[in-house]
Amino acid sequence: VTSLAVYIAHDRVGALLSVLMELAVRGVNLTRIESRPTGEALGRYVFFLDCTGHVADVRLGEALRGLRRVCADVRFLGSYPRHRWAGVGNDRPVPAPAGLSDADYADAAAWLARLRSGELS
Repeated sequence: VTSLAVYIAHDRVGALLSVLMELAVRGVNLTRIESRPTGEALGRYVFFLDCTGHVADVRLGEALRGLRRVCADVRFLGSYPRHRWAGVGNDRPVPAPAGLSDADYADAAAWLARLRSGELS
């Protein structure tokens, strides 16, 4: 699990949607979202997010880059193992959709590197 504090740049229609899309298009599952006013001005909020994945994962890393582009501020609160309750049973993370696994991202990155180097046309 990776925890973040995400500050929305402006109070505008679709601001939270743009944050969530950065996660969704990369197959990063959001397990918790909480909003709090920042106290700076009316309409300014910070969103606390818990996402599946570690900061070292390719998909989550790309999502963090995307969040950095669309948010006023992104604060990394940490990556840590997900808590598991004893005896709960099948408590496994939701797998990434087709095309959004770490292996898919690595394959796409290798393809782009070959394309850029002239190996492919």
